[in-house]
Formats: sequence, C-alpha cells, structure tokens
Amino acid sequence: MSRGAQQATQRAVDRQLALQNQWLQLAGQYGAQDRALAMPGIQDLLTSQGYSPAEQSAITQQGMGSARTVFDSLRERAANRVAATNNPAGYADLTAQLGRQESQNLAQQARQNQIDFANQKLQRRLAGLQAIGSTYGIDTNLLARAMGVPAELLNARARASGGSNSFLGSLFGGAVSGLGSLFG
Repeated sequence: MSRGAQQATQRAVDRQLALQNQWLQLAGQYGAQDRALAMPGIQDLLTSQGYSPAEQSAITQQGMGSARTVFDSLRERAANRVAATNNPAGYADLTAQLGRQESQNLAQQARQNQIDFANQKLQRRLAGLQAIGSTYGIDTNLLARAMGVPAELLNARARASGGSNSFLGSLFGGAVSGLGSLFG
C-alpha cells in the first residue's frame, strides 16, 4: 500500500472511530437519562411492602365475606327446615358442625390471604430487580457492540499503519488482533 493510501485509510478509520465514540457517548447519555427517570419507580418496586393496608383489608373482607356467605346460607336452610317440620332434632348438632367448618374455612382463607400478600410483595420486588437488569442490560449490550466495532476499527488502523512502531500499533497490536478475531 502506498504511503498516501495508508494515510487515507488511517484518517478514514480514525473518523469512523470518532463517530462511533460520539454515538456511544450519546447513547450512554440517553441511557443515563432513562435510568434517572426509571429509578424512582424501580426503587418503589424494590422497597414495596406489597398490597397497601387498605388493599389487604379489602381483600380480607371480600374473602372472608365469601366464605361466610356459604355457611350463612346453610344455617338458614337448616332453620327453615326446623320451622317447616317443627322438629328441632339435630339442629344444634348441625349448627355446631357448620360453625366448626366455617372456622376452618375462615382460617384457611386467612392463611391463603397471608400467602397472597407475601407473594405480591415478592413479585413486586422481583419486578424491580428485572427492571434494574433490563435498565443496565441496555448498557451491557451497548458495551458489547462497542467492543466489537472499535476492535475491528483498531485492527484496520493497525493494518493501515503497516505494523509500524507507532504508539497505537505497539499499544493495541496483539490485543486488537485477538479482539478482532473474537468479535469479528
């Protein structure tokens, strides 16, 4: 390669590398702005206590109300039967059994509510962690691309230098060859 062609290639590679670096810097700035906007929401997810006390109360009331409705209906049917037959035999035992079943059902509903509340708290925290991973994953992808393109450019720059003992050639000579083959 002639000296003029070598210098033209070096200038072209240097321009391309400068443009690539500007693009990466701009992308990094936009990424930092995006992270700054997203971090308060992500922080809220990470420190979330799950459902608010008002939401927990509403969920509990609705679940317990549904569980009680079935047993209230069964008690009413038993009372109607006693009234219709005028025979209270077995009514006390039936209502006692219904009371035991209702207590078991309500205890299970309360237990399930606590599990659901804990799961909601965990799900929100996991969502926050995934958001952080996605937010910083963008930078990881940019870094991977940045390592691939400049390595190729630096390799081209080193070849254009003709293996001379320039600072860039001696600094990046072997490393650029390795990176170029790794990302090329």
